[in-house]
Amino acid sequence: MHMLTRQRKELLLARLHKDGQIVAKSLSEELGLSEDTIRRDLRELASEGLLQRVHGGALPPSPALGNFAQRQQISSDTKPAIARAAAAMIEPGQVVFIDGGTTAVQLARALPQDLRCTVVTHSPSVAVELVEHPLVDVILIGGRLFKHSVVAMGPAALEAITQIRTDIYFMGVCSLHPQTGISTGDFDEAGVKRAISSMAQRTVVLASPEKLDTASPYQIAPLSQVHTIIVTGDAPEALVAPYRNMGIAIARA
Repeated sequence: MHMLTRQRKELLLARLHKDGQIVAKSLSEELGLSEDTIRRDLRELASEGLLQRVHGGALPPSPALGNFAQRQQISSDTKPAIARAAAAMIEPGQVVFIDGGTTAVQLARALPQDLRCTVVTHSPSVAVELVEHPLVDVILIGGRLFKHSVVAMGPAALEAITQIRTDIYFMGVCSLHPQTGISTGDFDEAGVKRAISSMAQRTVVLASPEKLDTASPYQIAPLSQVHTIIVTGDAPEALVAPYRNMGIAIARA
């Protein structure tokens, strides 16, 4: 079957949209095309930002790779619900780490006024939000400001992070996938999140629905590192079942 490159690419994108993923091997058998051709098309589509390459195929790209202002628009209605569910997990007296990102700011906002706890964060936005919470002790980690996510990064931030054990790390992610784990679009940010997670007793992922079953280039950690995933109440069971089957707690907001 002879097909123009453009037709092949349109077919691949349509298939990706329908099935949620592409496995190069099975698609090559089905279409009678070589795996190399399909992989080359996938690479080109990835370079155009239309999908995310993974080993052996492709996944939809995460919409969470936009800038902070754009990301505040993504599923902004679901974020307060996820934030409230996260806030309800914090026990009085705990030391928790709140990540950067738009959902994390909502989480800071959702903390009850009478909650006494310590919040560690590398997000100036989260720290400023907590100024209004009289009983929350805030430890702000500094370093070079990574403007995409409005968080401190770099050696100074990492050094401070590795000295504080926390009860819960509320992690914001770009992408979450049963095979590729939790990932993000920046190499250094992945390393910072990994360090925070390794210092926490429990890692709780704040997952707005458009982040499930997508992949970003830089792996933060395998899913074995995740204790709980907070999803919206209407997240389809088929999307969350694979995580539940791995023994991860699913909390519906």
